Amino acid sequence: MPHSTQPQSDLTTELPITARTRITRAPERQRTDRAELYGILDDALVAHVAIVRDGLPLVLPMGFGRGADAIYLHGSTGSGIFRAMASGAPISVTVTHLDGLVYARSLFDSSMNYRSAVVFGVPTVVAAADKEKAMRVVSDHLMPGRWDEVRDMTKRELAATLVLRLSLAEASVKVRAHGASEAADDGDDRSIWAGVLPLRLTALAPETSAMTPPGAPVSAAALAYAARLSR
Repeated sequence: MPHSTQPQSDLTTELPITARTRITRAPERQRTDRAELYGILDDALVAHVAIVRDGLPLVLPMGFGRGADAIYLHGSTGSGIFRAMASGAPISVTVTHLDGLVYARSLFDSSMNYRSAVVFGVPTVVAAADKEKAMRVVSDHLMPGRWDEVRDMTKRELAATLVLRLSLAEASVKVRAHGASEAADDGDDRSIWAGVLPLRLTALAPETSAMTPPGAPVSAAALAYAARLSR
């Protein structure tokens, strides 16, 4: 997937390890390079946003976009969950890429290759004057090039949209990217295949809407994005 063209932040290049971000299970898989965090976020289309609401945990999938050292979430001003997040409640945002299934010679040792990131913080409401710019960040992330193909957002649409900004100051990154665990003296039967089944996101052919006139060209942005995913 395309990576953001947003300028990078003034934050340190190394992610700080805090009580919340420290990985205790397989700590060797923790990454602290901020650029790796940005890459994981830029390659994702969906984030899972967690919040405690009315005393109970709630996790919802949401589209998002990254701009420099923050991610942006958008929803309806009438959404209860967005109003709760805008009230100053702490949240966490998780992104995971499943890059492969690891087939070991036992189910116990079988695993997954993945890249994951968790961001912690309190989101802030994007001011009205900056809302359209933030929405373009989200649009360019989810549908690169589409912003220039469609009409401008109306004042009514902008007024009905709540955009939140979450800093990337505190985040945890964990990666597994290697083959099946095996050792010369493990006693396993070598006639049983072991290895990795790589996985990736791809795109199918665009599907034209029912009210699009026959012969209308397919979105160049959609075709270009599909081609990127097919590489």
